[in-house]
Amino acid sequence: MSADQQRILARAAREVIPGQIVNLGIGLPTRLFHYLPDEMEVLVHSENGVLGSRPRKDGESPDYDMIDSGGAYIATRPGASVFDSAISFAMIRRSRVDLTFMGAFEVDELGNLANWKIPGKFSPGIGGAMELAQKVKRLVILCSHNDKHGKPKILQRCRLPLTAEHCVSRIITDKAVMDVTPEGLAVVDIAEGLGIDELRGATEANLIIDERRLGRF
Repeated sequence: MSADQQRILARAAREVIPGQIVNLGIGLPTRLFHYLPDEMEVLVHSENGVLGSRPRKDGESPDYDMIDSGGAYIATRPGASVFDSAISFAMIRRSRVDLTFMGAFEVDELGNLANWKIPGKFSPGIGGAMELAQKVKRLVILCSHNDKHGKPKILQRCRLPLTAEHCVSRIITDKAVMDVTPEGLAVVDIAEGLGIDELRGATEANLIIDERRLGRF
């Protein structure tokens, strides 16, 4: 795992409140497991029908029936429950999930999300992301600030097919933490050692920055 990914995950762990039901999306979000304190009382939810999962410990034999949203083997904590996907999605549709973390190809300043398809290239289908994005109480995006070619992923308007509109609450990248507000993207934190002009140059969206309240991570 890269240093930038570790920075994102360490900052994302601060978003979780004890007592919450939290969904971890495919990719980087599933690794957030390892950044939550062992003693934290939080129930991790997966669309395939698990509530109360945890990472496997070193040397712990896998249960081949227990996987997370990305297909990795997981374990369960005391009090966990397992059920079919119909019940899992009923929880989502009734807004019983407090917080979800997802990856993104693009996010824009209106809080629109595109995280499921690149035209002309293979990628997974939309899956449960569409319903999670619309029904979960709070959606936090974890992604790199720029793609592998250096192009911004934080845009004025998404160009790829949308997963959902006006659904994102907060964006955490390797460069900044940004809140979606009626006025635009408000920067909460900026990465250590990164200048404000550098951040603006790496971002297509317009950023609202109050240097007096800006944190570092």
